[in-house]
Amino acid sequence: MFYDSDRFAMQRALALATRGLTTTQPNPRVGCVIAQRGRIVGEGWHEHAGEAHAEVLALRAAGGQAAGATAYVTLEPCSHQGRTPPCVAALLAARIARVVYAVADPNPLVDGRGDAALRAAGITVESGLMQREATELNVGFFQRMRTGRPWVRVKLATSLDGRTALESGLSQWITGTAAREDVHRWRARSSAVMTGVSTVLADDPRLNVRLAEEGAGEHQPLRVVLDGALRTPPEARLFTTAGEVLILTAVPASDPRWEPRCAALAAHGARIETLPAAADGLALPGVLERLGELEVNELQVEAGATLAGELLRQGLADELLLYVAPKLLGPHARPLVNLPRLQTLEDAPGFTLLEAQQVGSDVRLRLRAGAAPETAAEAP
Repeated sequence: MFYDSDRFAMQRALALATRGLTTTQPNPRVGCVIAQRGRIVGEGWHEHAGEAHAEVLALRAAGGQAAGATAYVTLEPCSHQGRTPPCVAALLAARIARVVYAVADPNPLVDGRGDAALRAAGITVESGLMQREATELNVGFFQRMRTGRPWVRVKLATSLDGRTALESGLSQWITGTAAREDVHRWRARSSAVMTGVSTVLADDPRLNVRLAEEGAGEHQPLRVVLDGALRTPPEARLFTTAGEVLILTAVPASDPRWEPRCAALAAHGARIETLPAAADGLALPGVLERLGELEVNELQVEAGATLAGELLRQGLADELLLYVAPKLLGPHARPLVNLPRLQTLEDAPGFTLLEAQQVGSDVRLRLRAGAAPETAAEAP
């Protein structure tokens, strides 16, 4: 049974965890509060991979007041030795009496072991408080641990009539300054940003984080280009800014194109890997599996209608980040995504609206793949 004081402390722990939103990759974002008789005596959050976990920092802040206290943690405490010592050991050493955590850690090295170790030591353990919020905060980490793939968030900008560019390809800018700044905040929380070579050739994007906010550029996501035939130009703006660029291609090392093109790209800082090909380029499931191996939790896709449509068609897009501008571009402008011709409305991909928020003069919609239960159950 949870009390109001428990909910207050866990809410504070979640707020602390969000301070690591852009800095903890590939680790989860975790916050911890130590409370003694309803009064907070210590708090902390995980800041960077390889550094102290939230529990350790909160215990340090609490000092001797941790004895007999309750620890509120947004994720099950770890019980294994990684780059840092196990948090369970720190909690035991501090003589914590009770641990409340929001959600079990899906990491196979933890996954219930932390809970069991605490109980075996005689500590009262309760879980499930604000589980939904804690899971959402680490949606990419949970996805990668459970499936081996990152959480795929497809960012798109559109007019009111679902168009992304004029017939000529001109698209700068459909949305306003505030919306474009907002995109950078979503990039900052992502482990990687991915696009296709056609977008590189057409728009020459940088795909990095450019924000004036303090600490906003501390984390630069991995930039990934899907380039089946190694067409990325070495003079692309991707290579003029800080951060790693990974080019995934279908060209094998035995191909005559490999050595000269890879040498030119590598000279500008690119890393090139060959992955299995599909009929029209790279096999997207293999791409996501490789990014999972590289410990990418959240992947933001900023690409054209073909790649975005293919991710949707194959059921590989988990979320849409859709910016809608109050403009009409007309029927000859370019479409939002390319999808196969549908025979029935039931074949249309469905989404659940998570959030609608005005950003400057535009509206940002967050949509989760899959129709909402009430929509799916509607009678014809």
